[in-house]
Amino acid sequence: MATSRIALSFRTITNIFSDENLTKKAYLNAFASGLDYGARLVVGFIITPFLVAGLGDYYFGMWQILNRLVGYISPASGRPTQALKFTLANQQTSIDYDQKRRHVGSTIIVSALFLPIMAVLGGLLSWFVPYWLNTPDAFVWRVRWTAGILVANLAMSTLAAVPQSALEGENLGYKRMGASALLVILGGGFTWLVLYLDWSIIGVAIASLAITLVTGVFWLLVVRTYASWFGVLKPSSSEVRQFLGLSWWFLGWNLIMTLMIASDVVVLGIINSVESVTAYTITKYVPETVISLVAIMAFGIAPGLGGIIGSGELKKAASVRGEIMSLTWLIVTFLGSTILLWNRAFIGLWVGAKQYVGSLPDLLIILVVAQFVLIRNDGNVIDLTLRLRRKVLTGGLSVVLSILFAVILVGYFRLGIVGVSLGLIFGRLILSFGYPWQVGRYLGVSLTSQLRSSLRPVCTTLFLFLLAAGLDSMMLTKNWVVVKGWIDLVLSVGITTILMLLFAFFIGLTADQRRRIIVRVQVVLAAASSGNR
Repeated sequence: MATSRIALSFRTITNIFSDENLTKKAYLNAFASGLDYGARLVVGFIITPFLVAGLGDYYFGMWQILNRLVGYISPASGRPTQALKFTLANQQTSIDYDQKRRHVGSTIIVSALFLPIMAVLGGLLSWFVPYWLNTPDAFVWRVRWTAGILVANLAMSTLAAVPQSALEGENLGYKRMGASALLVILGGGFTWLVLYLDWSIIGVAIASLAITLVTGVFWLLVVRTYASWFGVLKPSSSEVRQFLGLSWWFLGWNLIMTLMIASDVVVLGIINSVESVTAYTITKYVPETVISLVAIMAFGIAPGLGGIIGSGELKKAASVRGEIMSLTWLIVTFLGSTILLWNRAFIGLWVGAKQYVGSLPDLLIILVVAQFVLIRNDGNVIDLTLRLRRKVLTGGLSVVLSILFAVILVGYFRLGIVGVSLGLIFGRLILSFGYPWQVGRYLGVSLTSQLRSSLRPVCTTLFLFLLAAGLDSMMLTKNWVVVKGWIDLVLSVGITTILMLLFAFFIGLTADQRRRIIVRVQVVLAAASSGNR
């Protein structure tokens, strides 16, 4: 009896991590991405207090700003790895391995073409950033060296991403499951070590470069094990031009994404103050890391959806996209409302209550993150179609409007974090409507039907978010001390999460959407337990 139970348990575990169909691969990819992101969340949770204490408010804020500014030049890499990933995702069924190797060759050539541009821009950024941020004279060279190391790390990460992009494009990203999470932990260990050695902000940058080198070697070993075709062949000039043309659009999109992600911190740091960035990023930490986990997992499913789109099954693709959006909305809603209610208590226990920026800014921050996650979902779908022109142009207009609104609200109206958040929300409305329209045109789903089906979820989200923010303000006003330690916080978060999940699931989703989510979960669990597909 005991032997049979052990054998059954072994078969169950084997089935869970097998990869015999597209659905299983998609969820394995999502699980692997979630595992990596969970590791980053835990490491960030542990390391951030050490960073704040070891660097101080000024250098911690400077570290956040430098990472965003260096991210601004990341499109100068040409983003050929993104073109490689989505090209391979679109051609998953192809067995022309020589063509795939030529795609890898095109990726390396395009990277080499863009490297001088990145070096020049990185040098200019490193030299002038102290002037832009009014850095005290005693800190100028330390800031320049830190920026220079981050630029070198950016160049190295582009090359290191080639094998990773090939593996993920082949829908095999889950093969690194667990090991890459250990690399995240190793990176946290590097950061703690340099802080312990008191290497300050330069040491933190060196730690980032070291873990990038280790990660690049790791991905090379993994892809050579699980994608036996992986290698490099010299492409023809026409193939390079075609790849370069696709890379230009991915470059444009990466620039837009970088501006979307980093503009809030840069606007605050330049127009408001470097120190204000510290409180903003601390308050934003939980919403951004936890809710963005949804986007990371959806991104892991994307290559599987790319195979469906590439095969021309547009009706099936529209159904899968609908399931992804429904599940994304559900998780964003119940997690966002839970965070709104307990973020103040978490920050008070974590780094100190003085770093919390208030209920209204917190509400707006979570709305910004939720809006961005949903936009990014449809952005990924558009990537899989390899029709990027309209997406990039629309995104560029949105970024310009977002930054313009944020600068006006922060610089002229002195609204600080509230102004930055409102600026981003208003500027991104064009994407909240534009990207669903673009996806709908390709998949045969009208924008009107999408808006009609989104009315109920949007109202549910706003209700729960406002309810949570109101309860948080009430607890502060009446001086109710509900959470006295980490155990109280964990219990409170657990109970709130369950209640918010149930409310969002039954009130925000239609019966058909609930049925689809339940069926999808049952399919995965049945496949895991029986092995029948």
